Amino acid sequence: MQRRHFARCALSAALLGLAGTTAFAQAWPGKPITMIIPFPPGGTLDTVGRMLAQKLGEQLGQSVVVDNRAGAGGAIGSAAVARAAPDGYTLLFSPSTFTTTPMVVKSTPYDVVRDFQPVALVAKAPLSVAVNKNLPVNDIKGLIAYAKANPGKLSFAIGSSASAGHLSTEMLKRASGIEYLVVPYKGSGPAYQDLIGGQIDGFVDPVLGSVQYAKGGMLKVLAVTSKSRIASMPDTPTVGETLPGYESYSWYGLWAPAKMPQDIAKRLNAEVNKALAAPEIKDKLTSQGLLLTPGSIADFAAFQKEDMARSARIIAEANIRAE
Repeated sequence: MQRRHFARCALSAALLGLAGTTAFAQAWPGKPITMIIPFPPGGTLDTVGRMLAQKLGEQLGQSVVVDNRAGAGGAIGSAAVARAAPDGYTLLFSPSTFTTTPMVVKSTPYDVVRDFQPVALVAKAPLSVAVNKNLPVNDIKGLIAYAKANPGKLSFAIGSSASAGHLSTEMLKRASGIEYLVVPYKGSGPAYQDLIGGQIDGFVDPVLGSVQYAKGGMLKVLAVTSKSRIASMPDTPTVGETLPGYESYSWYGLWAPAKMPQDIAKRLNAEVNKALAAPEIKDKLTSQGLLLTPGSIADFAAFQKEDMARSARIIAEANIRAE
C-alpha cells in the first residue's frame, strides 16, 4: 500500500514537472530576446543577423535585440551565450568560424557540442576566388597554369585562421596541385586593400565581399566555390567546373545555450524557417548570393557534425595553427 502511494506521488511530481515545462514553453517569449553576434557591426554576418532579428521580433511579438559582443575571434560573445540561462532569451548568431576556432585555439572558453543547442542553419555563403586585376589569368584553369609556370610567385590572403576562406584556400591548393604563399591578415578589409593594391595576388572570401570590387573593375573574380553557379553571378563558373568535386561555403547558424527546453528550440526553428520564406528576407538575401537553408534542428545538427569533421581534416592536413 505504502509503495503504491509513493509511486502515485512520484508520478504526480513528474506530471507536474512536465506541465510546468510545457507551460513555460507556451508562455515564451514573455520579454525581449537578446541575439548575440560575436563580431563588430557591419559586414555580411551583421546584416543577415539584423534582418533575421527584426523578422523574428515581428513574428514572435517580442523585440529581438542584437548585441554585437566582439573580441577574440568571436570567442567572447560565444562564451557569453554558453554561460547564459537556457531559457530561450539569449541566442547566438554566428558564422562557421564558431565551430572551427576551437580546433586551432585550444584555450577557447566553450565547447561547441557540449555547451550549445543547435537551433537553425540559416544560410550558406558561397565564396569567390578573386585575384588582382593585373594578374594575367581569367579562370581557374589559367590560374593553375600560371602557378605552375611561376613556382613560388603567387600569394593568397586569408582573413583569419581556420575561417571558411582559409580552409577553402587550402582546399584549392590541394585540389589543383599548385603551391602559393598563404599570408594571414586581420580581417577581410585589409586583405582586400592589398589585393587591389597588388601586394597580394589572390583572396578566397564570401561573394558579398568581392562582388562590389569586381563590379567596379578593381579585381577579377575567377570562380565561385558553390556546387552550382549562383543566381547573382550567373556568368561566373564554379571551381568545380575545372576541379570536379570542389565545393566550399561559409555558413551562418543560430544556437542557444545547452539544455534549453526542446519546445522552445522547436518553436524557434519553425520561426526561423518562416522568416526565411518571407519574400522580403528571401529575395534580399538570395539576390546577394546567399543560399537559404531552412530545415529541422536535426538537419542542422547533422550538417554541423559533418562540416566539423571535414574542417578538422583540412586543418590537420594543412597543419593550420592560430595566428
